[in-house]
Parts: sequence; structure tokens; C-alpha cells
Amino acid sequence: MTNLAALDFSAWVSAKQAHIEVTLARTLPAVSITPNTLHEAMRYSALAGGKRVRALLCYAAAEMCDTPILIADAAASAVELIHAYSLVHDDMPCMDDDDLRRGKPSCHKQYDDATALLVGDALQSLAFQVLSEPELTLNTNLQAHQQISLLNILAKASGSTGMAGGQAIDLASVGKPLTQAELEAMHNLKTGALIKAAVLLGAVCGSSAQITAVSTYAANIGLAFQVVDDILDVEADTATLGKTAGKDANSNKPTYVTILGLDLAKQHAQQLYEDAIAAIAPFDDNTQRLRELAAFIMQRSF
Repeated sequence: MTNLAALDFSAWVSAKQAHIEVTLARTLPAVSITPNTLHEAMRYSALAGGKRVRALLCYAAAEMCDTPILIADAAASAVELIHAYSLVHDDMPCMDDDDLRRGKPSCHKQYDDATALLVGDALQSLAFQVLSEPELTLNTNLQAHQQISLLNILAKASGSTGMAGGQAIDLASVGKPLTQAELEAMHNLKTGALIKAAVLLGAVCGSSAQITAVSTYAANIGLAFQVVDDILDVEADTATLGKTAGKDANSNKPTYVTILGLDLAKQHAQQLYEDAIAAIAPFDDNTQRLRELAAFIMQRSF
């Protein structure tokens, strides 16, 4: 068995990305199971690749807090399933209306609107099924109250005071001027909530001090992720992004770049990165992967 702790960061990322792909492929219903088209579309959307940043953050937090791999796999899968569902719905004509996702036709273009709607619904349900499996407490040291906590963390991160609420604010903000504080409040929900959940789910077996530290880390790196996304929307092309470049500007959406300007947006991302690293500094011996992932998130564009 490969000693993941001995791998350099690039090799660790590749190993974990391959691992979560296999885990998700095993978790998702087979195409041969009725309803076949729905299951095919679910696999099309959830196995579409991507960097798997949320799963990687989950695994990194699990390594820091000695969370067993069976629990980490369930947590990482659940987060990726929620993320996949959100992308399917976000791309639909009634939301962001995007024809491309990760360089391929988005789900509603590959299939149809009704199928895409059901795919999102089914992926969301599957995420909670994965986290509530009895084997997590039967085959690990996970306690029943910790399993309930896992479900609670993901539910809050996904709902109206989390990701879904952030999307609602985003849709209502098109063409409207926002302050930086208002923009950050929106993205703390839309993007940051699920990133924070990924880290907290991975850290479920940690001490209270560890959980507090990774919570602050995740809040900062979640915002930095969004700032970098806004910068990429300006600086990168469609082939690099795997989705339509310049979409936010063309849709007249408020972004960190439109509010702060490109240079100040980059400075803001750097400060968020530094604050994230400072939060986990007391646990430096066990935070190598979290520190490397923070740098990875920053280096996507500059």
C-alpha cells in the first residue's frame, strides 16, 4: 500500500483524485439500474472530473485529525455529490444558463431540463444517504452523535443559510451594486459554506482546538477560492476554465474584480491565504496537505 504521507503534493493529489473517482463510481447507481437514463445522467455529471478540491480538503483535514479512511471517503463523496448537484442546477436556463461544464455540454444540454432537475435532486439525496449509512458507526470509531453532526454540517452548508441561499442572493444581485462586505457575505454562503463543510466533515474526529482551527482556515480559503475564481473569469480563457470565460462580466454580476479592481482582488486573495495558514499554524506537524492545498488554490491563476 502506498504511503501517502511520503508522497510529494502532486503525487498525493493524483492519488486522492483517483481514489475519489473510484469511490464515487462505486457509490453512484449503475446505468443498468432503472431508471437508466437518470442514472446515466447522474454519472455523467458527478464523474465529469475536475480538480476535486472539496474532496481533497476533506481528505487533508482527515489526515490532520486522524479520521479513519472509511469516514473520510463517505464525507468526501457526500461533498462532491452536493457540489455536482449544485453545478447541474446552476447551469440550467433558469439559473446561470451555461452550456459548458468542465469542457463538456452541461447536463441539461446533454440530456434535457427535466432530467437535469432530477439529477440534481437525486445527487443531493444520495449525499445524505452516504453519510447516514450504518456501517460508518458499525465499522469505525465514529459515534452516533458524530454521524448526526456530519449530516447537520452538510445540511446547513447546502440549504437556505448556505449554498442555496448564496445562489439566491447571487441571482438577486445581478446588475446591482454591492459593497465588498455584501459580496463576501454572499460568497460565504454560495461557495464558502460547502468548502468549510468539506474541511469540517474531514475533521470530525479532531479535538475541539483542531476543529476551531480548521474552521477558521476553511472560512478564509473558501473566500480566497471565490476571489481566484473571479480573477480567472477575467484572465483565463474558456479552454482553461472548462466553462464559458467572461460569463460573470457578460451577465453584469458583481465580482471582486468589479468591486476592487484586478490588482486589489489579487492582494485580497493573498491576505485570505495568509490568514488561512495562520489559523492552522499551531498544528503545523499535521497540516502539510492543508497548507499545500491553500497554495494550490491560490496558484490556479497567478
